Amino acid sequence: MPPQRPTIADVARHAGVSKGAVSFALNGRDGVSDETRARILEVARELGWQPSHRARSLSVSRAFAVGLVLARPPELLGADPFYPSFIAGVETVLSPAGFSLLLQVVPDAEAEAAGYKRLAAEGRIDGVFLSDLRTDDARIGVLTELELAAVTLNRPDGPSPFPALCADDRPGIGDAVRHLVQLGHERIAHVAGPLAFVHGRSRRDAWADALKAAKLRRGRLVEADFTAAGGARATVRLLDVAEPPTAIVYANDAMAIAGLSVAHNRGLRVPDDLSITGYDGTELASHIHPTLTTVQTNPFGWGQAAARTLLTVIERGTPLGIDDVVLDPPRLAVRESTAPPPRRRITGTARRPSRAKSSKEST
Repeated sequence: MPPQRPTIADVARHAGVSKGAVSFALNGRDGVSDETRARILEVARELGWQPSHRARSLSVSRAFAVGLVLARPPELLGADPFYPSFIAGVETVLSPAGFSLLLQVVPDAEAEAAGYKRLAAEGRIDGVFLSDLRTDDARIGVLTELELAAVTLNRPDGPSPFPALCADDRPGIGDAVRHLVQLGHERIAHVAGPLAFVHGRSRRDAWADALKAAKLRRGRLVEADFTAAGGARATVRLLDVAEPPTAIVYANDAMAIAGLSVAHNRGLRVPDDLSITGYDGTELASHIHPTLTTVQTNPFGWGQAAARTLLTVIERGTPLGIDDVVLDPPRLAVRESTAPPPRRRITGTARRPSRAKSSKEST
């Protein structure tokens, strides 16, 4: 049998005091002298006493857990460049505070709202992170009715009582377009994320506005889903038109890397024949060939800031008076996947070489 965990009664017996005195000392409350407090703390250390999470939860009516419900296929979560780093940042704040993260992956938005309702009804969480904000997001009203503490990842497009982590997508996408314009590109396409998402739409708008500011006609747009497979399908559509783009701005790195692979398989040289930019600044982007020009963000820092803000809301018991957190703007990292446009006209099939030649050109 494993040894039994030391209890407050054990500490009290070894220290020669009451259990009430031990409780006062361990919780930093008045009621015991400094000398007695020091003796109790020393005995607790010697016995290896640790606070009971369950007893702590019961004493303050808290679950000491926060929730994150994501509507996406489970097999795609590991391929997402944002969430693994975000969750790692969250854990560096939650763990020292004695909180846990409860993650659920559900198939759709309806199940996502139901997931928050179920977790709240069961008393399993004290607050939630709200990500992948949608236009007219109904989850804001759901969480308000549930009276759950919450932090939104970016500011919703409608009223919200919750503090938000704000990172403006627009400057990074605008910098990517301006970089391509300065190189001489005029046909600049965009592979967007889902336009039902606030950040998918804001990146689309930033691309369109930057082209307008450069007095260029609006390029071709293909809506995808932030996955590599979606990015590959979108790239095929763009390269199959009669007058394909000479540059493509992707809404994240996963789609950009997939697009680069599609271009190589078609015998197009990146960046000689096609320039590509991403968004996220994932580690992989600096290790592929050619290295990816991308807008660098900090999802690990997002996670830390989100967790600190949510714990503040939980501690205060209200989101009122808690300001939004404005994160550092993302910046463009120029690498090897962008260059001046080709002088000759490229079509979707004109440069499709034999398999042997394609393999040689892509090395």
